[in-house]
Amino acid sequence: MIQRIQSLYLLVVGIISGGLTFVFSLWNNVKATVFSVDLFATTTILQKAIPTAFFISAILSLVTIFLYSNRKLQFVFGRLNILTNLFLLGVLVYVSQTLSGETAVSEKGIGMFFPIISIVLLVLANKAIKKDEDLVKSVDRLR
Repeated sequence: MIQRIQSLYLLVVGIISGGLTFVFSLWNNVKATVFSVDLFATTTILQKAIPTAFFISAILSLVTIFLYSNRKLQFVFGRLNILTNLFLLGVLVYVSQTLSGETAVSEKGIGMFFPIISIVLLVLANKAIKKDEDLVKSVDRLR
């Protein structure tokens, strides 16, 4: 049952949250390009929460793939992952608005949009999980 469409959506979320955050930057300022892994070296807890939330999202999506036999738990993990990405999006917006040295022009990187892409894919995955659950319920009614 790993070949279902929601497994593909969840795998893409895992790749985006776990792998592409190393490749694409979150923002560029005059001094340096900032990736999510670079934020572990910062002093603020809020900035350290960004890569942690990315890794939690990746782990949740990969664990959710292998819960195909328990669709209700898979649906709950999908919602938990959506909440994690909403938290991550809020923290990214807050941190990007309060960056020090914003008198110089800084550019936001493509990594700032990863939580939005992940949320859309997770909603699609949860919709497909719900559709599977409804299909199983309808077949059980016919028996």
